[in-house]
Amino acid sequence: MASWSGKKLHFVTGRLAEHSLRDALDKLSHAAQFSYTLDVLKITVAALMTPDWIAKRINVPDDTDCVIVPGYCEGSLEAIELKSQCSVLRGPRDLRRLDVFFNQANQSTAYGDSDIEIIAEINHAPRLTSDEILTIAAKYSNDGADLIDVGCNPGETWSGVEDAVKMLKAEGYRVSIDSMNRDEVEPAVRAGAELVLSVNSSNREQAVDWGVELVAVPDVPADQKSLDDTVEYLATRGACIRIDPILSPIGFGFAESLGHYLDIRKRYVDAEIMMGIGNLTELTDTDSAGINLMLLGVCQELGIRSILTTAVIPWAKTSVMECNIARQLVYHSVSQKVLPKHVDDRLVVLRDVDQPEYQQDFFENLSEKIKDHNIRLFAEKNKIHLVTRHVHLSDSDPFRLMQRYLDEHGDRMNIGHAFYLGYEMCKAMTANTLSKNYQQDESLDWGYLTKDERDRCRIDDRRR
Repeated sequence: MASWSGKKLHFVTGRLAEHSLRDALDKLSHAAQFSYTLDVLKITVAALMTPDWIAKRINVPDDTDCVIVPGYCEGSLEAIELKSQCSVLRGPRDLRRLDVFFNQANQSTAYGDSDIEIIAEINHAPRLTSDEILTIAAKYSNDGADLIDVGCNPGETWSGVEDAVKMLKAEGYRVSIDSMNRDEVEPAVRAGAELVLSVNSSNREQAVDWGVELVAVPDVPADQKSLDDTVEYLATRGACIRIDPILSPIGFGFAESLGHYLDIRKRYVDAEIMMGIGNLTELTDTDSAGINLMLLGVCQELGIRSILTTAVIPWAKTSVMECNIARQLVYHSVSQKVLPKHVDDRLVVLRDVDQPEYQQDFFENLSEKIKDHNIRLFAEKNKIHLVTRHVHLSDSDPFRLMQRYLDEHGDRMNIGHAFYLGYEMCKAMTANTLSKNYQQDESLDWGYLTKDERDRCRIDDRRR
């Protein structure tokens, strides 16, 4: 249709996509100026519908201008047209493309957009004071978290969970509750928690009465059939759910569990999916930034629109901020069909994007041109170069280099000068060790962790 303005549209979907579709249509109907009705047919996965199956069950209101069926509905739509007595169109296969379908897509491609929600867990919240909980929540929120997850302790019942959720809500945070204990979940929901992690066969009967969004998980990661049973149970009772087949650690089925996300997306094409990534970042001896980026890339390509992260172990302390940067990079890469390279280098932390290479005789020529006794330091090819008027010294060991300078020019040195040179040589040594770019008086580039040194207090006597 050239214009949707004033049209009456009737959408067909299954139970699993109902809540996501309603949320999208509430926004789009206002922007595109159409009215709509929604037919939720008795099937969990909308992709399994066929035109003939729909035609037997559809209930189209009078004066409807167009029926829109799921994009995965294959075959001739004639049976639906005969039943509805109006035109029938296939919508997009991905609900996130509805804005394009209705000509409401934002045409700007400014870098920084994303569509993956970050849920940041406060681990072992019952062990923390109120001030500690608020401090962690503030940090997570500043780092980019969309929801603050209150993590409870398995096997215990926390009597303070309701107060903790109320406190976080009073500060303006969106809150989820990570517990399978109804004596913790129900007070948390009453206090304003909007998402429950997690629901399986052990608590799904109670969960349908909680009235909030639920994360469906398998009874154990290897038993994906139990996940299907829980999804079906919750969907047929009208619950709003996300599916998480559970990511396993390396050595305990990681590759297979990653395949489960692929399988879930193929079988539940309209479903909201969540991935908990802490089992990799927290349980692997490596810096978390690269892992977070790779997992966010998987999520972006599969349409997994929420991730749960933790930030406990020292090497994953900055996971929330890393995920915030990563989701922008992978969104740009997938939406613009470009490599995630030379776009945003904030996650390049240990190494640098490039290093300077100085031409032969550069340092000797520089020493001849300098008119003062200020020292210039350079780092290149595992050596530190010290250059001043008519002086060029170099060594891979900063101690030897400093000793040579003191032996030959110690009369120029005072304690403030020595401290300054020691500090700068330490930076130069670090740059050589990690193949980074060293610029005297400038911060080393640690990506998103870089701290500006320009306003750093200096010793009064900085003669160089």
